[in-house]
Amino acid sequence: MTKWGLILKASGITISLLAVRLVIDYLSFDILSVTSLITAFIGGAIFTIAIIFAGTLTDYKESEKIPGDIVTSVRTLYSDFTLVRVKDMTVVDGMQGNVAALMRCINNNFRDNAWDMEAMDVAIDAITTDISTLVDGGVPPNFIIKLKSEVTAIDRLSHRVKTIAETSFIPAAYAIAELAAAGVILLLFFVKLDPFYEGIFLFTVLSMLLIALLLLIRDMDNPFEVGKKTYADIDMFLLWDLELKLNEKTNYKK
Repeated sequence: MTKWGLILKASGITISLLAVRLVIDYLSFDILSVTSLITAFIGGAIFTIAIIFAGTLTDYKESEKIPGDIVTSVRTLYSDFTLVRVKDMTVVDGMQGNVAALMRCINNNFRDNAWDMEAMDVAIDAITTDISTLVDGGVPPNFIIKLKSEVTAIDRLSHRVKTIAETSFIPAAYAIAELAAAGVILLLFFVKLDPFYEGIFLFTVLSMLLIALLLLIRDMDNPFEVGKKTYADIDMFLLWDLELKLNEKTNYKK
C-alpha cells in the first residue's frame, strides 16, 4: 500500500474523470483541436507542478534525517551520563531515567500526530535541572557543555518537527499547482481525441499523473503522520527501537 496506494487512489479519481470525458464525447462537446498552444500549456502546467514538487521534496529529504539525529543525540546524552562520577551514583540513574522519559515524550508526540511543546519543555527542563545538579557537584565544565549541547540539539530538532508538521509549503504554490492541473484536465475534456482510443489512453495517463503528483505533494508536506492512511511518511523504527532499549535499561514499566 505504501508503494501503490497513492496510485490506486489517483486511479479512482481518474476513472471518474474518464466517465465525464466519455459523456462529453457522447454529447459531441469536444470542440477543441490539438494545437501547439494546447500542448505548450500542458507542458507548462506539468513543469510548474514539477517545480513545486521539487521544493516539497527538499523539506522531505531534510525530514528523513530528523529521526536519526534525534536518536543520536538521545543516545549520546544517555551514555554521557554513565561517565558522570559523583558520590551518590543513584542520582545518575535518575538522570538516565529522565532521558528515557524524554524519549517516550518524543515518541508519544509522533504517535499522537500532535507536537506538544509543553510536554517537551517539561521533559527537557528535567534534564536541564539534572545538569545544574552536576554543576553544583563540581563536574568539569567541558563535560557540562557537552551535555547541554545535546539537550539544545534535541530542543532544536523538536521545534523543527513542529514547524514541518504544522505548516504548509507555500499555500499559494499549492493553489497554483491545483489550478494548473485543473486547467489541463478541463482542457482535455473538450479536446478532440483522434484516434479515439489513443486519445482516451493519453487522457487517462495525463490525468492520473497530475492527480498523483498533487496527492503526493500534499502527503509529503507532513511526513510525520504516523498511523494515518498516508503514503509518503518517514519510517520511525529508529525512535521506537531506542525507546524500547532505554525502557529496558531504566526498568520502566507502563
